[in-house]
Amino acid sequence: MTDATPIPTLKPGQLLARGVCRHLLGHGFVTVEELVPAPGLRVDVMALGPKGEVWVVECKSSRVDFTSDRKWQGYLDWCDRYFWAVDADFPAELLPDETGLIMADAYGAEILRMAPEDRLAPARRKAVVQKFARHAALRLQAVRDPQAQTGGF
Repeated sequence: MTDATPIPTLKPGQLLARGVCRHLLGHGFVTVEELVPAPGLRVDVMALGPKGEVWVVECKSSRVDFTSDRKWQGYLDWCDRYFWAVDADFPAELLPDETGLIMADAYGAEILRMAPEDRLAPARRKAVVQKFARHAALRLQAVRDPQAQTGGF
């Protein structure tokens, strides 16, 4: 899962997210990071598949990171499939069996256990896809015109 691409200074969870996003792109999914589906929730990676499927991936870099996460079940209402992404040193036996498992590093990933599907209701899917699109568009706009985000132009 390695290549020669330099890595910007990122936190461990962000490095896992990078590898996850690369892997999912290879399967036709587009992704955004740190999306807020509802107040009080922020998913690490949301992926939109080629058939409109919505996946959420939470990246956990350590046992403490996982055990301190009390919000993850709130993410289940915002996706068709829910996954954990961890590195090779993570104690995977801590993760619930009824969720998906992705092994990742900064350069790539592999799905070790497919998450069960629980399809979103049509109205919720529409809301999620709209949030996804707005989030992605705002991120692109911020890259092209950083001052536009703050109105400082």
